[in-house]
Amino acid sequence: MSGIPLGVLDLVPVPSGSTATDALHNSIDLAQQTERFGYTRYWVAEHHLNPGVAGTSPAVVLALTASATSTIRIGSGAVLLGHRTALSTVEEFGLIDALHPGRLDLGLGRSGGRPPGPSADSVPAGGPVVTATPVIDGHTPNGLRIPPRFSFEHLLGSPRFALQQRLLRQPNAESQEYGEQIDDILALLRGTYRSVDGVEAHAVPGEGAAVQVWILGSSGGQSADVAGRNGLRFAANYHVSPATVLEATEGYRAAFQPSDDLDKPYISVSADVVVAQDDATARELAAGYGPWVRSIRTAEGAIAFPTPEQAHAHVWTDADRALVADRVDTQFVGTPGHVADQLERLQEATGADELVITTITHDHADRVRSYRLLAEEWQRR
Repeated sequence: MSGIPLGVLDLVPVPSGSTATDALHNSIDLAQQTERFGYTRYWVAEHHLNPGVAGTSPAVVLALTASATSTIRIGSGAVLLGHRTALSTVEEFGLIDALHPGRLDLGLGRSGGRPPGPSADSVPAGGPVVTATPVIDGHTPNGLRIPPRFSFEHLLGSPRFALQQRLLRQPNAESQEYGEQIDDILALLRGTYRSVDGVEAHAVPGEGAAVQVWILGSSGGQSADVAGRNGLRFAANYHVSPATVLEATEGYRAAFQPSDDLDKPYISVSADVVVAQDDATARELAAGYGPWVRSIRTAEGAIAFPTPEQAHAHVWTDADRALVADRVDTQFVGTPGHVADQLERLQEATGADELVITTITHDHADRVRSYRLLAEEWQRR
């Protein structure tokens, strides 16, 4: 499968007992290491008010990462547009491209912290009709696990989510309609922007930047539709919403229209992975994942990633287990061969052109080793 590139998605996690400073140093080191391992892209995510995640500003982290690397593509996975303007986004990434031309991926997310799901990304009226890949007993024909759909409604109504929106936006500000905002970003990058009154605007730096624009989405709704009809690259999030990855990729393909940049659909799919030399070690390294996901889905905010010992001490209720089951059951954990087999199933089921790997362990050396072992196995195939 070496013909299918592997990329990295880094949340800049803060392990328990460490600091955000440590997390940033670890992320820069991981970018350098994965560049040597042969990974194609290094993306950083955007999260806010999460004690266990230090990636609050993709543009800032990418500027630091770009200066520490030389060949790997760097990008956002994703910039959340709900609390930004088109101009600020283009100018920020234009600054990075000015010093590191031709290496930048501008990954765009639909909202400022709004969770994925049908209510957050519903199919627009007149949108494409999608025929879903058959799923039997929670698996695709090639064996990929597709869990029941998870509802994010409780997160939308949480006090923490409301506070995040208030702190990220100017008072009484309203986000621009998503499709219009994407149109404005593309126009500013191309130098074709005109206001409704016919006034030109030119983003310098930013205009003419050699960036790849990606849309990130978790379902077959507006994000997939916007990516498809604009002929943009699309990244589907199996690691965030595994239940809807097939409808996301199929919705994008159904909406796709060729552009100057792409003549056919181009898809990346993410997976959460932990690799070690044996299954037992991998499971131990991944032990903190369940409590960490639970902290996110209870609207508590991501906790500092626990040690295996701390994870084993967590007292699980049936409600807790149900809250994280879809994520835990679809994390790929094990030896290099076992995880690579699972990634091949994901690629075959989704038809992905690339895969993006996100790995979190408490110890940085274990995370680096996981990426190395996977890269070595993938290159042998």
